[in-house]
Amino acid sequence: MTADVSEFHYGLITPVAAYLMACLGAVLALRCTTRSIGRGRGEKRFGWLALGAVSLGCGIWTMHFIAMIGFSVDGALVSYDTGRTLLSLFVAIAVVAVGVFLVGYRGAGPVTLGTAGVLTGLGVAAMHYLGMTAMNTGGTVHYDTTVVVLSVVIAVVAATAALWAAVSISVVWATVGASLVMGAAVSTMHYTGMAAVSVHLTQTHSGGQSSTSLLAFLLVMLAGPVAALVLAAAVVMFDPEVVGGRSDQTAPDTPAPAFPMPQQQPWPPTDRRQQPLADRRYMP
Repeated sequence: MTADVSEFHYGLITPVAAYLMACLGAVLALRCTTRSIGRGRGEKRFGWLALGAVSLGCGIWTMHFIAMIGFSVDGALVSYDTGRTLLSLFVAIAVVAVGVFLVGYRGAGPVTLGTAGVLTGLGVAAMHYLGMTAMNTGGTVHYDTTVVVLSVVIAVVAATAALWAAVSISVVWATVGASLVMGAAVSTMHYTGMAAVSVHLTQTHSGGQSSTSLLAFLLVMLAGPVAALVLAAAVVMFDPEVVGGRSDQTAPDTPAPAFPMPQQQPWPPTDRRQQPLADRRYMP
């Protein structure tokens, strides 16, 4: 029996909250990548890029599972496998890290950006569908292949745009605007993928969805990634360079010359008393 499914069991609360978390992860990733630009290849640059990857990965994963709080199957008790749910989180962070470090160290050239965008987009799509395999509905989940391919294309385009923005936009307000667009793109990918879902039940439950148990499980799963986003926000906001009023982008230090250059005397000499009398006659 094909069951009726809904993405909005709690109305607009879950899609709006999911969108805001995607925007938060995006804006933190953009600011962290901006901090890393112009810092050479040391530990400080690595740390900012790693923090940006964790922020974006947690933001995308959190968006997905907040949206899944609103997913319901009529006549079924929805539950999730803990191991696969956590695995999808690690996949999200890992694939985003690949893209962020590629563009962070090699720049946003067409080849690098295209490669990083495709890898990251495919990884985000893999995270989404891996998270779906963790779902148990008491039946079988089927997908419309055409809609799935469309969702993967959206994921690749969104990932490419996000990585381009990460290394190309440094102005604060432009970063905020880019994060709003990126959050919309990630949400669009999620709900496009969910539009491909149909559920065929082999057993039904007369009580319907047990929202309490599902909500409790997902809130526990979300606690860690949300805490990571809050910590990343604190690091970005209270970065000593920002508090001290320094620019996001700092030029690498220029090494001092090994031998000081001799100072040249001005010509003509400024002290008239040291000049020969013949030279002073022709000066005002």
